[in-house]
Amino acid sequence: MSEYSWPGENGWSPAADPTAAWPKTVRVLPVGTRITGRVIGRQPFGVFLSVDGHPDAVGLARIDRMPVCLDLPTVGQRVSGEVVWHADHNHQVGVLLGEWARHEELTT
Repeated sequence: MSEYSWPGENGWSPAADPTAAWPKTVRVLPVGTRITGRVIGRQPFGVFLSVDGHPDAVGLARIDRMPVCLDLPTVGQRVSGEVVWHADHNHQVGVLLGEWARHEELTT
């Protein structure tokens, strides 16, 4: 099994169409909102997250926010963090993971 996978490959699917749910997602998860969730996909550029209490939302913690001293979380791992951006073009909520925020040595 590869260390990388997409959310759908791990049995996750949104409760509704993320595109149709996007306006509500942005409204209920504004920048600065603390979230918890589970890693549902892992790619070289970051990890995808399901967001607790928001079954239509897809979070993305990008590797450019990850400290060089840490590794990407694994699929299934519980995580927490803060919403830091919204990507309208692909309906993703950007998340800075709490563990990552406690470090200063970010990648560039």
